[in-house]
Amino acid sequence: MQMHVHRWGPDDGAPVLCLHGVMGHGGRFRRLAETFLPERHIVAADLRGHGRSGWEPPWDIATYVADLVETMDAQGLDATDVMGFSFGGRLALELAAAYPDRVRRIALLDPAVQLPPDLALRLADQARADHAFADVAEAVTARMATLAHTPREMVDEDVAEALDRGDDGMLRYRVARSAVVAAYGEMARVPRVPATHPTVLVRAAAGVVDDAQQELLQAALGAHLTVVDVPGNHPVMWDAFNETGTAVASHFAHS
Repeated sequence: MQMHVHRWGPDDGAPVLCLHGVMGHGGRFRRLAETFLPERHIVAADLRGHGRSGWEPPWDIATYVADLVETMDAQGLDATDVMGFSFGGRLALELAAAYPDRVRRIALLDPAVQLPPDLALRLADQARADHAFADVAEAVTARMATLAHTPREMVDEDVAEALDRGDDGMLRYRVARSAVVAAYGEMARVPRVPATHPTVLVRAAAGVVDDAQQELLQAALGAHLTVVDVPGNHPVMWDAFNETGTAVASHFAHS
């Protein structure tokens, strides 16, 4: 399936493919792209089951990777740098492992490399709930409660793109909850990790990456892995905007 994409930067710039996490959308990379990668051609996909892409199953990693390759082909992306946040980070690894010639450098933003099964179950159960909001302000307040250092205007911008009003008049995130539940199950599986792609791991102080996940990456990538610790919670492109942007820009500068 070709996915809906968000694009920034010059068409002739070196490409970067951006992959969001569950409950997200490609538009979340706009500020990071325009501030820290202004000369790059940025393509940020809405993953299957999210945003303005199709929502149909299956929602397994193999299908997501096939979607990525089909979308890359449609966008004229041959070998590209890839930046992935959370589940998008896991997909970046899987894409590079399955199609090593299509990926140059990888930036992992607090990636869900492999979630412990009990955590994956808890998050999947939470995703089954009907998270509905009477208005935008209520949604913004709920989101801000999960963040440490994020300016409110970033969340205001995200909510404007992420929410959709249902027939009952309530606002909900534009995602298929079934796809989110399935994705958490996939994140509990043992990942495929490439061995030779230069990779930067941006690890949040209060994120999802633990020592076991970092060690898994280190064992596979060895000297190809660089780790950058940043403050804040899981959404590092918001909570550690400057630190994350600087790390990614420095890493991709070698492409």
